[in-house]
Amino acid sequence: MANPSIQNDFSFYRRVLQRRRIGSVDMEEVEVNSEMANKMSLFYANATPMLKKLTDVMMKFVTETRSLSIDNTTDCLSTMSSVCKVMLERPEYKNRFMNEDTAFFCLRVMVGVIILYDHVHPVGAFAKSSKIDVKGCIKVIKEQPAPSVECLLNALRYTTKHLNDEATPKHLRAMLQAN
Repeated sequence: MANPSIQNDFSFYRRVLQRRRIGSVDMEEVEVNSEMANKMSLFYANATPMLKKLTDVMMKFVTETRSLSIDNTTDCLSTMSSVCKVMLERPEYKNRFMNEDTAFFCLRVMVGVIILYDHVHPVGAFAKSSKIDVKGCIKVIKEQPAPSVECLLNALRYTTKHLNDEATPKHLRAMLQAN
């Protein structure tokens, strides 16, 4: 999402690679061969390639592991979001951070877990039956310095699967749409 031009860059690279092949330049010296460039291009074709890969891998793992239910997976994700939220909203925990980047890391983990939960859970993170306190998480995000969290709010706005469902409470949609 932060670098949408990367797909165009790979397309350009693949065209240059093709021209070099036609010109019979020694392809041994090429660091990324044509096959790898094609795979990378397909990876970056998604707006959020890492999220797509994580979601696919998690869904494959849950469906192939019969002993592990989707509920266990979503319970783990909701617990991770709760831990991050509590660490950020309570001063007695947040003051323990030695580095300022730790708080932003916790924010990114919290947002990533919410998005992953929303993609993996059948009704998503925004439904009333969700085990994630999305309202509380959004409040914590909005309490942080504005320039650093706009990208996180955008990630919730544009990469979640169930935000615009009819089952999503209007106040949650309004919280994310408000600036």
